[in-house]
Amino acid sequence: MNFRRLIKIAESVSISIKRITILDMNMGKKIEDNDYRKYRWFYTSSGKLVVGGKSDRQNELVLKNFLKDNYKALHTREPGSGFMIIQSSRPSKKDVLEAAIFCGCFSKQWKKLRRNGKISVDVFPGEGIYKNKLMKVGTFGVRGKRENILVDPKLVLVFQKGVLRGIPDSDKINKKDIIAEIKPGRMSKERVVEYVLDKIRDKKVSKDEISSAIPSGKMSVG
Repeated sequence: MNFRRLIKIAESVSISIKRITILDMNMGKKIEDNDYRKYRWFYTSSGKLVVGGKSDRQNELVLKNFLKDNYKALHTREPGSGFMIIQSSRPSKKDVLEAAIFCGCFSKQWKKLRRNGKISVDVFPGEGIYKNKLMKVGTFGVRGKRENILVDPKLVLVFQKGVLRGIPDSDKINKKDIIAEIKPGRMSKERVVEYVLDKIRDKKVSKDEISSAIPSGKMSVG
């Protein structure tokens, strides 16, 4: 092998190493506060993004980064849910219903439900949300009219944007794409995670990813 050939091989290896380094740096990149993937999220059957907080701190960030006056926001009637924001100034009634189901399922009300119980969710315009200095982190007030929806807490597990999500069922979801159906029940979250993991072992999804996609508390799965 001549000297020039060796130089070309060395240059090729150097370029490959640089590419690997760049990819590694990108994979470890911090997710910014205005990136919806940092929060609880899903896409409605019409393609509207819904973003909500996982904690009091995230509620603050969600309202700061995703709320507009003409957007609709949602929160359970009882304390214990994240604020959900539909990223559209003109969501359909179906969009709102799906967002309400999502909001209710990922709330403390899920744990309190009896069999066939429903969850009460309020819907209100973004312009009605306010905060004063006396309110603790993650807490906000709402002025004006609210629409109330009673939702049936049921979700299906599917992949959206390559990520496992627990979302409201709809006629636009291909039944073959549904990994599992979940609703309040008696099975522990840990057992449900194992059940789902067994069904999608070929997808290389971690237990943490599955746990993040489903509500807290006991449930039934099918």
